[in-house]
Amino acid sequence: MRRKPVEVLVAEGGQGEGGTLRRSLTMWQLTMISIGATLGTGIFVVLGEATPLAGPAVAISFVIAGLTALFSALSYAELAGSVPVSGSSYSYSYATMGELIAWICGWCLILEYGVSVAAVAVGWGEYLNELLHGTLGITIPETVSAPLGEGGYINLPALIVILMAMVFLMGGAKESARVNTIMVVIKIATLVLFCVIGFMGIKAGNYTPLAPLGITGISAGAAVLFFSYIGFDAASTAGEEAKNPKRDLPRAIMLSLVIVTVLYCMVALVAVGAMPWETFEGTEAALAQIMKDVTGHSFWGVVLAAGAVIAIASVVFAVLYGQTRILFAMSRDGLVPRVFAKVDPRTGTPRANVVIVSMFCGVLAATIPLGELANATSIGTLFAFALVNVAVVILRKQRPDMPRTFKVALFPLTPILGFGFCAWMMFSLPVITWIWFAGWMIVGLVFYFGYGMQRSRLEGAPSPLATAEK
Repeated sequence: MRRKPVEVLVAEGGQGEGGTLRRSLTMWQLTMISIGATLGTGIFVVLGEATPLAGPAVAISFVIAGLTALFSALSYAELAGSVPVSGSSYSYSYATMGELIAWICGWCLILEYGVSVAAVAVGWGEYLNELLHGTLGITIPETVSAPLGEGGYINLPALIVILMAMVFLMGGAKESARVNTIMVVIKIATLVLFCVIGFMGIKAGNYTPLAPLGITGISAGAAVLFFSYIGFDAASTAGEEAKNPKRDLPRAIMLSLVIVTVLYCMVALVAVGAMPWETFEGTEAALAQIMKDVTGHSFWGVVLAAGAVIAIASVVFAVLYGQTRILFAMSRDGLVPRVFAKVDPRTGTPRANVVIVSMFCGVLAATIPLGELANATSIGTLFAFALVNVAVVILRKQRPDMPRTFKVALFPLTPILGFGFCAWMMFSLPVITWIWFAGWMIVGLVFYFGYGMQRSRLEGAPSPLATAEK
């Protein structure tokens, strides 16, 4: 239950083994990192999995998932402005609830970021095939574009996009942010184009019945679609590389969530209006199919597939960045091996960290199906978000006079609602997802008690709480 004081967390900002991270990111770049990590597979791929569950009411599912994210985003914004460090909710938990809870949160973040990179990369391969088929008339053979159990042996495109992201990330935070911004602008333009063209194909009859599977279907759809909002917290992992983190992190988190939610709802409404909801089953490149059906030409489907290839690549890029920074913070605290905190003095990036994480995620993406990856990611994220809402309440009580550049409105109702929504979403996920999650937690606890607890930098140090009581 030992806690790490907020002042220590902030003072250590940017410090690694052999070098320091560079503060070079502006608010605009932080916002683009959040949008880059969020806007992608959820709308381009997972929409095809959620629509058969919710029917035309999938737009309502997006709103519910967005509200869940919003309550947690408010808590993230307050903590990011108060504790601007790379560890995101892991660091917030360390300062408020103690090392064990922080470890559990960090372990969930590894599930959120590391596994979602793999899930997103799998979706990238689907749109790459659409693009290749539309331009060159070829498709990647299933044997090397699908994992075992889905007709193939390895998902080679998924592995390739992760390795591409790895190369860019090794160049430095500022250079990586520029590449990410270009990709984000392209994918926003692609979705706006889809809405304009898809609007011409809307048929009113496709909206009825609105909720064929009732509130249960809407809830199940929202639980699946929550995967679409994973990543808005990516800006909080850049706390040690932002120029003015206390001011810019809260703004970037909130702005990115608003932009993403508006785009999601627009695209979902157009998509289910232009194509009967029953036909989404098994369609992982639904938006490209809609573009072809509405226009009668394959050209627009190819344009959307090209935009999706760039869009999903940017998600891989931004989420992989977030994962490396979380492990950087955990390594600095001694809870994971020191290699993850080594910083290259020339580029100011944890290059060994980037390589190790990329290879791990690449293996997952190449061998595990998308559906299981998406659900496992959602439950890990929801658990971490729930802890962030708790951390806001605890820190307000423990440190009421701490300077805060952003405060949660309607406190404590908002974080309580955030916690409640997260719990509701978690219990809407299937039993098999809970079994995977329980197994992941057991492995994490074994690692903590066998490695992290003894090697923690707080091991043997006096408890801040005990010191304060003296």
